[in-house]
Amino acid sequence: MASASTNDIEFRSVTKNYGAVTAVTDITLNVPKGAFLALLGPSGCGKTTCLRMIGGFEQPSEGTVHIDGREMNGIPAYRRPVNMVFQHYALFPHFNVEQNVAYGLKQMRPRMAAAEISRRVAEALEMVRLGGFAKRRIHEMSGGQQQRVALARAIVNRPSVLLLDEPLAALDKKLRSAMQIELQTLQRELGITFVLVTHDQEEALSMADIVCVMSAGQIRQLGTPQEVYDRPADLFVADFVGKTNRISATMEADGTTLRLANGTAIMPGIRLLPGKAIAALRPEAIHLTRGKAVAGTSFKGMVTHRIFLGSSVEYAVSVPGLGDFLITADRRSMNESDLVKPGEEVFLSFDPTAVHVFPASNA
Repeated sequence: MASASTNDIEFRSVTKNYGAVTAVTDITLNVPKGAFLALLGPSGCGKTTCLRMIGGFEQPSEGTVHIDGREMNGIPAYRRPVNMVFQHYALFPHFNVEQNVAYGLKQMRPRMAAAEISRRVAEALEMVRLGGFAKRRIHEMSGGQQQRVALARAIVNRPSVLLLDEPLAALDKKLRSAMQIELQTLQRELGITFVLVTHDQEEALSMADIVCVMSAGQIRQLGTPQEVYDRPADLFVADFVGKTNRISATMEADGTTLRLANGTAIMPGIRLLPGKAIAALRPEAIHLTRGKAVAGTSFKGMVTHRIFLGSSVEYAVSVPGLGDFLITADRRSMNESDLVKPGEEVFLSFDPTAVHVFPASNA
């Protein structure tokens, strides 16, 4: 009998090869019970391969996958305590909503009583706010409603783990935002582990409580959304998660003084081996002013582009000796007259401790 585990999912030194191609390399990962994990990364990074190994659609070439303390290697998908919501939902178009949701229950052996199936289906539809849609045909449903039918079909079997393969990719931006909130609410209500695969960093940060950033088949950083955004482990994470400005620099012999490409020396509050470095700075960490420089680290530049985003404004600013900067300004504290126009000269300032510094070899 498997010993009790505090983790729902464990990868122990897992590698997956497809012939000569290695999709995942020596991954070790622990996902606590009831967590909402996002596997985040660019196409081809290995995140979907990991999801498929949890679901039983792929088997590891090396290492083991465990669910609730039990090794899953060799166990087929239909025998795992896992359900999956696919990107294109995979609903049966000739079934109505109730029949789609009930399908998995009807395949269970020994057979479940019809009354129990009806009760479980009704319960699942209520959870996803589709209580009055049982007899509706799939083609009569909107994209968001179809997504919720797929969710109901996945949770009706009461799995230990729910896998979500980019389930919001086909929805428009406003509906995606609404469904992100609904998925978070549903996960809290069910109390089961969710694993989301996405290449959308905003989606990962807004929904998950644990973010696993992947690249080239390896984990680059694992942490809370705040940790991954505010304290990126390397330059790849800083670039991929959110937006960042890169500044060429050199860490001096004392290991604490960073000299930027234009000769300015700053003290970012970290220690690094002397040598070529890259300074990374978030757009919202830069303060833009007109007229005169502010105290501290400040650079003069010219606005080349302005991007109006409603609640915020993004500016592209060219700074001699340092290159182009992206700055995000929150409009809640601005008047319309405060908007800076392309061609205007401005000053950029920032707190040196907001700068992340990485070896240039990390680029």
